[in-house]
Amino acid sequence: MPWNPEIYNKFKDIRFKPFVDLMDHIKPMESGYAIDLGCGTGEQTIFLAEKFKQLDFIGVDSSAEMLAKSKPYEKENLHFEQFKIEKFAVSDKKWDLIFSNAALQWSDNHEELFPKLIQKLNLGGQFAVQMPVQNENALNKILHQLVEEEPFVKYLKKWKRNSPVLSMDKYAQIMFDSGLEDIQIMQRVYPIIAKNHDELYDFISGSALIPYMERLQEDQRNLFTQKYKERIAENFPKLPAIYAFKRIFLYGIKT
Repeated sequence: MPWNPEIYNKFKDIRFKPFVDLMDHIKPMESGYAIDLGCGTGEQTIFLAEKFKQLDFIGVDSSAEMLAKSKPYEKENLHFEQFKIEKFAVSDKKWDLIFSNAALQWSDNHEELFPKLIQKLNLGGQFAVQMPVQNENALNKILHQLVEEEPFVKYLKKWKRNSPVLSMDKYAQIMFDSGLEDIQIMQRVYPIIAKNHDELYDFISGSALIPYMERLQEDQRNLFTQKYKERIAENFPKLPAIYAFKRIFLYGIKT
């Protein structure tokens, strides 16, 4: 997936607050091995490595474009590798902290994936995950409506990416069945205030739009962009606009 770090990081201040909130759930540990799944450029992972200096961190991401920006953040207890989360889920190594901020929504079949991830924890290991609640966020709803209409059904050959993000109840059951205690699950809203509609489009263009755009020809992308911006304007008639961006937080300790 051809991530563009410049577009994604245009909203890094907005994206950083949930990272800090997720990091605040982590309890101090004397030593151990920690991994940041979907670390992106690594500019957030370094805060984990600096806060928990006693842990050996590795940041993994599937995007070479993102990881190309990670070199300045490497340090004695922090290194980066290109790695798919699905491959990690079937690896042998155990961890004392599995952390993932706004990444696992890109991996399918959470009913199977999450138990595999949790089983990678040592006893006493911590599991901390945050994801956007895609099915409930307005810009994602607009996107899903648009790709189900012509001519985009034809252009995309009926392809559509359904969000794998589950309900809070289902995550609670998975975490409980996988042996986690001190389970904490919550949904939080991070409002985005946009001065114009292009700001809302730019926000989603750096993430959820990417797999659609890469499947369209240039003229098709131009039409898709035009129609999507029109829908945004219809759904957010008042400017400045407030976009109530919802995220789900999951935390537990392996016993």
